Amino acid sequence: MSEYRLGDIIDDYCVRCKRIMNHAVVSVVNREPAKVRCRTCHSDHDYRHEQVPPSKGDLRKAALFQEVLKSVSPDAAMAEAAVPAEPIVEEAPKPKAKAKAKAKAKAKGKGRK
Repeated sequence: MSEYRLGDIIDDYCVRCKRIMNHAVVSVVNREPAKVRCRTCHSDHDYRHEQVPPSKGDLRKAALFQEVLKSVSPDAAMAEAAVPAEPIVEEAPKPKAKAKAKAKAKAKGKGRK
């Protein structure tokens, strides 16, 4: 659509519904919608061009990830990748004597009936 008029129905991201919904154009500036009203929840907000804003958590994660990348030098990362790591082998825990005694006591109790 080349020219928007007041009342036209367009799709946009609703900040209240947190979805892309039908909106009515409420104000137009330079032939582009400036404000829209959601036809579902009736909230007014700026026209967002159907783009979902990134969540605050994603922005924080991206900033922390970039910080970690800056602190790690590429040479150290390549050296770690070149050295094969030894596999970690853990021994299974051995059963305790108390557990064996309890199992025997249960077996004795069942046989008495």
